[in-house]
Amino acid sequence: MTAQRYGWIFAAVWLFYLGGNVSALLEQPNLYWRVAGLISVGLFAAGYLYLVSRGRRAPSPWRWVPPPGPASPSRRHLRIWLGIAALLALFGLQVPGSGDHALTCLVFVAALAMVNLPIVQAVPLALILFAGAEIAPRAVDGWADRGYGLAVLLGSLATYGIRMAAERQQRLIAAQRELADRAVADERARIAADLHDILGHSLTVVTVKAELAQRLLDVDLDRARRELADLEALARDALADVRATAMGVRGISLPGEIAAAREALAAANIEAELPGAADEVPTRNRELFAWTIREAVTNVVRHSSARHVRVRLAPAGVEILDDGVGCDSPAPGGQGLAGLRRRAEALGGRLTAGRRDDEPGFRVRVEVPA
Repeated sequence: MTAQRYGWIFAAVWLFYLGGNVSALLEQPNLYWRVAGLISVGLFAAGYLYLVSRGRRAPSPWRWVPPPGPASPSRRHLRIWLGIAALLALFGLQVPGSGDHALTCLVFVAALAMVNLPIVQAVPLALILFAGAEIAPRAVDGWADRGYGLAVLLGSLATYGIRMAAERQQRLIAAQRELADRAVADERARIAADLHDILGHSLTVVTVKAELAQRLLDVDLDRARRELADLEALARDALADVRATAMGVRGISLPGEIAAAREALAAANIEAELPGAADEVPTRNRELFAWTIREAVTNVVRHSSARHVRVRLAPAGVEILDDGVGCDSPAPGGQGLAGLRRRAEALGGRLTAGRRDDEPGFRVRVEVPA
């Protein structure tokens, strides 16, 4: 059972406190006030349960319920005020027949107000009911002080605590929903960035090898066949990488990217100086450096018209230099270097990309704290 649907059952349990009213009314010798009082008690109990069921809904732990619109709370508060006025009128009808026992009703009215009305309205009403429950036994002859004032005070504090707990739970559920939405957005961005890097590199190499195979068809048929076989393998590897990325299980290795860079640069007829090993690079930096080499080499093959590329690898940094046409800044709308910058910043590192100062060409460098 959810609190939203069956919360009135919990409220109904406390109606047994109206038993004192019923007992006093059954002993009332005046038939008119006895009948009027008993009917009023029944209507009071039914009205109280109705207002509880239609008032503030406790948030369900299984389903997030958005808060009502701007106009909805005012209508709901007006309905609660009209209900409270009706309950107070029914309380007044019980007074002639049950005497001071009717003051029990004030506890229920105060609890209802503390849960459903704005605090600035509920607190003054609860204080008025508390004062009434304290003053009436002293002001009316024959009435006894049965602790109804204290009951109003304790009931108000208890229901205020329940209200605060419900509101905190509502905020928690809303925050969890927001975090879930952000996680989905972050995962989509990750997949998009990975697909860009994977397909950008793979399709670049496929294009270069296809052009090379086409030129070799009339010159060296056997080598052309080997290049076409490499094309098939590259396409299969790219498809496997895309599937693994979509499933969130894809990894990338620094030695593998160094080997892939050597093959891609050779296919583009670009002389390359690559590190022979990556053992000195800490594990935490290897994936970032691998993505850096992949993105930089892809851009060299695509855009640079370079004849020579040098990759420098250190434990806290990687640098890729070429002697191509160079540029002052990445191409507008490019996502590769932007994604690489996000990866670097996630590890507390910094990406530097731009024209070389010492000679023509382009430089991509990623540095991370040692």
